Order: sequence, then C-alpha cells, then structure tokens
Amino acid sequence: QVQLVESGGGLVQAGGSLRLSCTASGRTFAWSSLGWFRQAPGKEREFVATISSRGGSTYYADSVKGRFTISRDNAKNTVYLQMNSLKPVDTAVYYCAAGPTLGTNSGNYAYWGQGTQVTVSS
Repeated sequence: QVQLVESGGGLVQAGGSLRLSCTASGRTFAWSSLGWFRQAPGKEREFVATISSRGGSTYYADSVKGRFTISRDNAKNTVYLQMNSLKPVDTAVYYCAAGPTLGTNSGNYAYWGQGTQVTVSS
C-alpha cells in the first residue's frame, strides 16, 4: 500500500511558477507509476501528467505540455510537478496518484493524495 501527501500549492500570479511535491510512504513506491491530476470547481477531475516507475517515460495533457514538468526521486519517495507560465485556467486542486501501470485515466491509479490547492490570479 502507498500513502501520498501533496505539498507546494498556493496563490501565484499569472505567468508565475510553483513546484508541487508528493511524498509517499510504502515499500511499493519505486515500482509504481505516478500521476498528477487536477479538479477545478464544477469540473471533472482531469489528467495532467504521468511518469513511469523509473522515470523513463512521461506523458502530459496538451493543455500543460511545454509548461509543466513531472519528475521523481525514488530515493526520496517523492514525485514533483514543476509548473511554469501558470494561467488562471490552471487553478484547481491538484492530486498525485500511484498505480501499477502508466496511464492517463484516473482508473489506472489505486492510491491518491488528499490534494493541494493551486490558485492563479490574473
């Protein structure tokens, strides 16, 4: 089992940057694919980015490609989401998730963090 705790959210002006972190406990972390999802008020949860167990493969939603970077440090049991050139439409609660396979569908992930709020002001 994997427990996930996100941090790093906050309020930032448009064009600014934030780095989210998600620290995991549980011996299966290094073998899990990790993803970031987000949910804005009144909208469904959507895929943001995902990274394979050893970091060799990454995928991004078109809306964040070129602005966001996902990375992981298995020695620290942590996955990161570097977010640059933030826009007001990026405002959402961001969740990290862990699962056995790489994928963009939330159903691929068995474990979820509690979420961290990101607010981008115009």
